[in-house]
Amino acid sequence: MKHVTKTIAVLGTMALTAGLSACSSSTAGDDSLSLVFLASSSQNGYNQAVYEGIEGRAAELSEELGVEISTEIQDGQFDANTQLSQMQNAGTNGQFDSIIVQPHDGPGLGAAFPLGQDVPVVAVLNPIGPDINKMEPQVEGVVSTVASPPKNSAKLQAETVVDYCADIDPCKIGLLAGLLNSPLDIERVKVWKEVLGEHDNIEIVATLEGGYDRDKSLTAVANLLQGNKDINGILSIADQQTMGAQIALENAGIEPSSIFLNGGGGTTEAIKAVREGKWTNDLMSFPVTMGERAVEQAVNAVRDEPVETVIDSDTLLDIGPIATKEDLEANPDFTGQWNG
Repeated sequence: MKHVTKTIAVLGTMALTAGLSACSSSTAGDDSLSLVFLASSSQNGYNQAVYEGIEGRAAELSEELGVEISTEIQDGQFDANTQLSQMQNAGTNGQFDSIIVQPHDGPGLGAAFPLGQDVPVVAVLNPIGPDINKMEPQVEGVVSTVASPPKNSAKLQAETVVDYCADIDPCKIGLLAGLLNSPLDIERVKVWKEVLGEHDNIEIVATLEGGYDRDKSLTAVANLLQGNKDINGILSIADQQTMGAQIALENAGIEPSSIFLNGGGGTTEAIKAVREGKWTNDLMSFPVTMGERAVEQAVNAVRDEPVETVIDSDTLLDIGPIATKEDLEANPDFTGQWNG
Protein backbone atom coordinates (compact mmCIF):
# COMPACT_ATOMS: atom_id res chain seq x y z
CA MET A 1 0.00 0.00 0.00
CA LYS A 2 1.29 3.43 -0.86
CA HIS A 3 1.49 5.94 1.96
CA VAL A 4 2.13 9.66 1.99
CA THR A 5 4.16 10.81 4.98
CA LYS A 6 3.30 14.26 6.32
CA THR A 7 5.09 16.11 9.09
CA ILE A 8 3.13 17.51 11.99
CA ALA A 9 4.30 21.04 11.20
CA VAL A 10 2.86 22.60 8.09
CA LEU A 11 4.35 25.49 6.21
CA GLY A 12 4.34 28.68 8.20
CA THR A 13 2.97 30.49 5.20
CA MET A 14 -0.42 28.76 5.57
CA ALA A 15 -2.95 31.51 6.17
CA LEU A 16 -5.15 31.15 9.24
CA THR A 17 -7.83 33.58 10.30
CA ALA A 18 -7.77 34.74 13.88
CA GLY A 19 -11.21 33.31 14.50
CA LEU A 20 -10.06 29.85 13.51
CA SER A 21 -6.84 29.82 15.52
CA ALA A 22 -7.29 27.27 18.26
CA CYS A 23 -6.12 27.80 21.80
CA SER A 24 -5.10 24.98 24.10
CA SER A 25 -8.04 23.63 26.07
CA SER A 26 -7.96 23.70 29.85
CA THR A 27 -7.69 19.91 30.02
CA ALA A 28 -4.42 19.71 28.09
CA GLY A 29 -1.36 19.02 30.20
CA ASP A 30 2.25 19.44 29.22
CA ASP A 31 2.68 15.69 28.77
CA SER A 32 -0.79 14.38 27.89
CA LEU A 33 -3.54 15.05 25.38
CA SER A 34 -6.96 13.41 24.97
CA LEU A 35 -8.82 13.09 21.65
CA VAL A 36 -12.24 11.65 20.86
CA PHE A 37 -13.44 10.46 17.46
CA LEU A 38 -17.18 10.90 16.98
CA ALA A 39 -17.93 8.31 14.31
CA SER A 40 -21.10 8.55 12.28
CA SER A 41 -21.25 4.82 13.02
CA SER A 42 -18.55 2.88 14.82
CA GLN A 43 -19.88 -0.30 13.18
CA ASN A 44 -19.21 1.08 9.71
CA GLY A 45 -15.99 -0.08 8.02
CA TYR A 46 -15.13 3.36 6.69
CA ASN A 47 -15.37 4.94 10.14
CA GLN A 48 -13.29 2.12 11.55
CA ALA A 49 -10.59 2.77 8.95
CA VAL A 50 -10.54 6.48 9.79
CA TYR A 51 -10.10 5.56 13.46
CA GLU A 52 -7.30 3.17 12.53
CA GLY A 53 -5.49 6.15 11.02
CA ILE A 54 -6.22 8.28 14.08
CA GLU A 55 -4.90 5.66 16.50
CA GLY A 56 -1.81 4.87 14.47
CA ARG A 57 -0.75 8.46 13.88
CA ALA A 58 -1.56 9.42 17.48
CA ALA A 59 0.82 6.71 18.67
CA GLU A 60 3.54 8.00 16.34
CA LEU A 61 3.02 11.59 17.48
CA SER A 62 3.19 10.51 21.10
CA GLU A 63 6.71 9.24 20.44
CA GLU A 64 7.73 12.18 18.26
CA LEU A 65 6.46 14.89 20.61
CA GLY A 66 6.99 13.19 23.96
CA VAL A 67 3.30 13.67 24.75
CA GLU A 68 0.94 10.88 25.74
CA ILE A 69 -1.95 11.11 23.25
CA SER A 70 -4.99 9.03 24.15
CA THR A 71 -7.91 8.39 21.78
CA GLU A 72 -11.39 6.93 22.02
CA ILE A 73 -14.25 6.37 19.61
CA GLN A 74 -17.97 7.04 20.13
CA ASP A 75 -20.79 5.54 18.06
CA GLY A 76 -23.13 7.99 16.33
CA GLN A 77 -25.32 5.12 15.12
CA PHE A 78 -26.01 6.92 11.82
CA ASP A 79 -28.34 9.15 13.84
CA ALA A 80 -28.12 12.94 13.66
CA ASN A 81 -29.56 13.57 17.13
CA THR A 82 -27.24 11.04 18.76
CA GLN A 83 -24.17 12.62 17.21
CA LEU A 84 -25.37 16.14 18.03
CA SER A 85 -25.68 15.14 21.69
CA GLN A 86 -22.23 13.53 21.63
CA MET A 87 -20.70 16.69 20.18
CA GLN A 88 -22.36 18.89 22.80
CA ASN A 89 -21.19 16.61 25.61
CA ALA A 90 -17.63 16.28 24.29
CA GLY A 91 -17.42 20.06 23.93
CA THR A 92 -18.52 20.82 27.48
CA ASN A 93 -17.57 17.98 29.82
CA GLY A 94 -13.87 18.85 30.02
CA GLN A 95 -12.73 15.31 29.18
CA PHE A 96 -11.22 16.01 25.77
CA ASP A 97 -8.66 18.41 24.38
CA SER A 98 -9.84 18.00 20.79
CA ILE A 99 -12.61 16.36 18.79
CA ILE A 100 -12.42 14.62 15.42
CA VAL A 101 -15.79 13.90 13.86
CA GLN A 102 -17.12 12.16 10.78
CA PRO A 103 -20.46 13.97 10.53
CA HIS A 104 -23.60 12.02 9.74
CA ASP A 105 -25.48 15.30 9.22
CA GLY A 106 -22.98 18.10 8.71
CA PRO A 107 -25.54 20.92 8.44
CA GLY A 108 -27.47 19.69 11.49
CA LEU A 109 -24.31 19.23 13.55
CA GLY A 110 -23.63 22.94 13.22
CA ALA A 111 -26.28 23.49 15.91
CA ALA A 112 -23.78 22.27 18.52
CA PHE A 113 -21.56 25.31 17.95
CA PRO A 114 -20.09 27.30 19.52
CA LEU A 115 -19.12 24.63 22.02
CA GLY A 116 -19.22 25.29 25.74
CA GLN A 117 -15.45 25.07 25.99
CA ASP A 118 -12.58 25.92 23.67
CA VAL A 119 -12.17 22.44 22.17
CA PRO A 120 -10.91 22.49 18.56
CA VAL A 121 -12.84 20.28 16.15
CA VAL A 122 -11.61 18.58 12.97
CA ALA A 123 -14.17 17.18 10.49
CA VAL A 124 -13.48 14.31 8.11
CA LEU A 125 -15.34 13.15 4.96
CA ASN A 126 -17.78 16.07 4.98
CA PRO A 127 -17.90 19.52 6.56
CA ILE A 128 -19.87 20.93 9.47
CA GLY A 129 -22.20 23.79 8.59
CA PRO A 130 -24.98 24.74 6.20
CA ASP A 131 -23.02 24.32 2.94
CA ILE A 132 -22.17 20.65 2.33
CA ASN A 133 -19.78 21.67 -0.46
CA LYS A 134 -17.82 24.34 1.44
CA MET A 135 -14.69 22.88 2.97
CA GLU A 136 -13.45 26.04 4.71
CA PRO A 137 -14.62 25.97 8.36
CA GLN A 138 -18.11 27.46 8.54
CA VAL A 139 -18.71 27.56 12.28
CA GLU A 140 -16.66 28.80 15.23
CA GLY A 141 -14.69 25.95 16.76
CA VAL A 142 -14.08 23.91 13.62
CA VAL A 143 -10.41 24.36 12.77
CA SER A 144 -9.93 21.95 9.86
CA THR A 145 -11.82 19.80 7.36
CA VAL A 146 -10.31 16.73 5.68
CA ALA A 147 -12.69 16.14 2.80
CA SER A 148 -13.63 17.12 -0.73
CA PRO A 149 -16.89 18.64 -2.01
CA PRO A 150 -19.40 15.83 -2.66
CA LYS A 151 -20.65 17.61 -5.78
CA ASN A 152 -17.21 17.21 -7.36
CA SER A 153 -16.96 13.44 -6.95
CA ALA A 154 -20.63 12.91 -7.80
CA LYS A 155 -20.15 14.84 -11.03
CA LEU A 156 -17.07 12.77 -11.93
CA GLN A 157 -18.99 9.55 -11.28
CA ALA A 158 -21.96 10.61 -13.39
CA GLU A 159 -19.72 11.71 -16.24
CA THR A 160 -18.26 8.20 -16.47
CA VAL A 161 -21.82 6.94 -16.93
CA VAL A 162 -22.35 9.47 -19.71
CA ASP A 163 -19.22 8.21 -21.45
CA TYR A 164 -20.32 4.59 -21.10
CA CYS A 165 -23.79 5.35 -22.44
CA ALA A 166 -22.59 7.44 -25.40
CA ASP A 167 -23.61 4.84 -28.02
CA ILE A 168 -26.52 3.25 -26.14
CA ASP A 169 -30.09 4.50 -26.60
CA PRO A 170 -31.91 4.09 -24.33
CA CYS A 171 -29.29 3.58 -21.64
CA LYS A 172 -31.12 2.42 -18.53
CA ILE A 173 -29.39 3.30 -15.27
CA GLY A 174 -30.25 2.54 -11.65
CA LEU A 175 -28.99 4.88 -8.92
CA LEU A 176 -27.82 3.23 -5.70
CA ALA A 177 -27.51 5.88 -3.00
CA GLY A 178 -26.45 5.34 0.60
CA LEU A 179 -28.96 6.98 2.95
CA LEU A 180 -31.61 9.02 1.19
CA ASN A 181 -32.13 11.22 4.28
CA SER A 182 -28.42 12.07 4.61
CA PRO A 183 -27.42 15.57 3.41
CA LEU A 184 -24.31 14.04 1.85
CA ASP A 185 -26.28 11.55 -0.21
CA ILE A 186 -29.02 14.03 -1.03
CA GLU A 187 -26.37 16.23 -2.63
CA ARG A 188 -24.78 13.32 -4.50
CA VAL A 189 -28.08 12.11 -5.94
CA LYS A 190 -29.03 15.64 -6.95
CA VAL A 191 -25.79 16.02 -8.91
CA TRP A 192 -26.13 12.56 -10.48
CA LYS A 193 -29.60 13.43 -11.76
CA GLU A 194 -28.49 16.84 -13.02
CA VAL A 195 -25.61 15.39 -15.04
CA LEU A 196 -27.49 12.38 -16.40
CA GLY A 197 -30.59 14.48 -17.07
CA GLU A 198 -28.69 16.48 -19.68
CA HIS A 199 -28.57 13.42 -21.97
CA ASP A 200 -31.80 12.27 -23.64
CA ASN A 201 -30.50 8.74 -24.22
CA ILE A 202 -30.06 8.08 -20.48
CA GLU A 203 -33.07 6.82 -18.55
CA ILE A 204 -32.95 6.65 -14.74
CA VAL A 205 -35.10 3.64 -13.92
CA ALA A 206 -34.92 3.88 -10.12
CA THR A 207 -33.21 5.55 -7.17
CA LEU A 208 -32.47 2.98 -4.49
CA GLU A 209 -31.21 3.16 -0.90
CA GLY A 210 -28.35 0.80 -0.15
CA GLY A 211 -27.66 1.92 3.40
CA TYR A 212 -23.91 1.37 2.93
CA ASP A 213 -24.74 -2.29 3.42
CA ARG A 214 -24.10 -5.29 1.15
CA ASP A 215 -27.21 -7.28 2.04
CA LYS A 216 -29.60 -4.33 1.88
CA SER A 217 -28.19 -3.37 -1.52
CA LEU A 218 -28.43 -6.94 -2.77
CA THR A 219 -32.14 -6.98 -1.94
CA ALA A 220 -32.78 -3.54 -3.43
CA VAL A 221 -31.03 -4.34 -6.72
CA ALA A 222 -32.62 -7.81 -6.93
CA ASN A 223 -36.05 -6.17 -6.69
CA LEU A 224 -35.05 -3.64 -9.35
CA LEU A 225 -33.90 -6.35 -11.75
CA GLN A 226 -37.23 -8.17 -11.60
CA GLY A 227 -38.66 -5.53 -13.91
CA ASN A 228 -35.44 -4.32 -15.55
CA LYS A 229 -33.45 -7.29 -16.85
CA ASP A 230 -32.29 -5.04 -19.71
CA ILE A 231 -30.57 -2.58 -17.38
CA ASN A 232 -27.38 -0.97 -18.73
CA GLY A 233 -25.78 0.16 -15.53
CA ILE A 234 -25.86 0.82 -11.79
CA LEU A 235 -24.32 3.98 -10.38
CA SER A 236 -23.37 3.40 -6.75
CA ILE A 237 -21.84 5.61 -4.09
CA ALA A 238 -20.31 2.86 -1.93
CA ASP A 239 -18.25 -0.28 -2.48
CA GLN A 240 -20.22 -2.27 0.10
CA GLN A 241 -23.36 -1.55 -1.88
CA THR A 242 -21.76 -2.42 -5.19
CA MET A 243 -20.71 -5.82 -3.84
CA GLY A 244 -24.37 -6.48 -3.07
CA ALA A 245 -25.38 -5.22 -6.50
CA GLN A 246 -22.82 -7.52 -8.13
CA ILE A 247 -24.28 -10.55 -6.37
CA ALA A 248 -27.82 -9.54 -7.38
CA LEU A 249 -26.72 -9.20 -11.01
CA GLU A 250 -25.04 -12.60 -10.97
CA ASN A 251 -28.08 -14.19 -9.36
CA ALA A 252 -30.21 -12.73 -12.17
CA GLY A 253 -27.90 -14.21 -14.81
CA ILE A 254 -26.33 -10.86 -15.73
CA GLU A 255 -22.54 -10.72 -16.04
CA PRO A 256 -21.45 -7.62 -14.05
CA SER A 257 -18.75 -6.78 -16.61
CA SER A 258 -21.42 -6.57 -19.33
CA ILE A 259 -22.96 -3.40 -17.84
CA PHE A 260 -21.73 -0.21 -16.20
CA LEU A 261 -20.98 -0.96 -12.55
CA ASN A 262 -19.00 1.28 -10.24
CA GLY A 263 -18.28 1.74 -6.58
CA GLY A 264 -16.99 4.33 -4.17
CA GLY A 265 -14.53 3.97 -1.33
CA GLY A 266 -11.40 2.31 -2.64
CA THR A 267 -11.83 -0.89 -0.60
CA THR A 268 -9.58 -3.87 -1.19
CA GLU A 269 -12.57 -5.72 -2.67
CA ALA A 270 -13.31 -2.88 -5.06
CA ILE A 271 -9.71 -2.59 -6.22
CA LYS A 272 -9.73 -6.32 -7.00
CA ALA A 273 -13.06 -6.09 -8.84
CA VAL A 274 -11.87 -3.19 -11.02
CA ARG A 275 -8.58 -4.93 -11.74
CA GLU A 276 -10.48 -8.02 -12.86
CA GLY A 277 -12.79 -5.99 -15.08
CA LYS A 278 -15.96 -6.83 -13.16
CA TRP A 279 -16.52 -3.18 -12.24
CA THR A 280 -16.09 -0.28 -14.64
CA ASN A 281 -14.38 2.01 -12.13
CA ASP A 282 -14.21 3.00 -8.49
CA LEU A 283 -14.20 6.36 -6.72
CA MET A 284 -11.08 6.31 -4.58
CA SER A 285 -11.04 7.19 -0.90
CA PHE A 286 -8.27 6.90 1.65
CA PRO A 287 -9.84 6.77 5.12
CA VAL A 288 -6.71 5.70 7.00
CA THR A 289 -4.74 8.62 5.58
CA MET A 290 -7.69 10.93 6.31
CA GLY A 291 -7.55 9.87 9.95
CA GLU A 292 -3.81 10.45 10.04
CA ARG A 293 -4.09 13.96 8.65
CA ALA A 294 -7.05 14.76 10.92
CA VAL A 295 -5.19 13.85 14.11
CA GLU A 296 -2.21 15.92 12.98
CA GLN A 297 -4.42 19.00 12.72
CA ALA A 298 -6.15 18.24 16.03
CA VAL A 299 -2.83 17.97 17.85
CA ASN A 300 -1.47 21.09 16.16
CA ALA A 301 -4.57 23.04 17.20
CA VAL A 302 -4.24 22.05 20.84
CA ARG A 303 -0.53 22.89 20.82
CA ASP A 304 -1.12 26.30 19.18
CA GLU A 305 0.79 25.28 16.07
CA PRO A 306 -0.22 26.03 12.46
CA VAL A 307 -3.27 24.15 11.20
CA GLU A 308 -4.30 23.40 7.62
CA THR A 309 -7.89 24.57 7.50
CA VAL A 310 -8.68 22.46 4.42
CA ILE A 311 -7.09 19.19 3.30
CA ASP A 312 -8.45 17.92 -0.02
CA SER A 313 -9.06 14.22 0.54
CA ASP A 314 -8.99 13.55 -3.21
CA THR A 315 -5.30 14.46 -3.33
CA LEU A 316 -3.98 12.45 -0.38
CA LEU A 317 -2.45 9.77 -2.63
CA ASP A 318 -1.35 9.85 -6.25
CA ILE A 319 -4.27 7.85 -7.63
CA GLY A 320 -7.84 8.70 -8.52
CA PRO A 321 -10.17 10.22 -7.72
CA ILE A 322 -11.77 7.85 -10.29
CA ALA A 323 -9.74 4.70 -10.93
CA THR A 324 -10.21 2.37 -13.90
CA LYS A 325 -8.49 -0.92 -14.64
CA GLU A 326 -5.85 0.98 -16.60
CA ASP A 327 -5.24 3.37 -13.69
CA LEU A 328 -4.74 0.48 -11.28
CA GLU A 329 -2.43 -1.31 -13.68
CA ALA A 330 -0.28 1.82 -13.55
CA ASN A 331 -0.29 1.57 -9.72
CA PRO A 332 0.30 -2.16 -9.14
CA ASP A 333 1.22 -1.78 -5.47
CA PHE A 334 -2.02 -0.07 -4.44
CA THR A 335 -4.45 -2.49 -2.81
CA GLY A 336 -6.75 -0.12 -0.90
CA GLN A 337 -6.76 1.03 2.72
CA TRP A 338 -9.76 -0.80 4.12
CA ASN A 339 -12.14 -3.73 3.76
CA GLY A 340 -15.77 -2.98 3.02
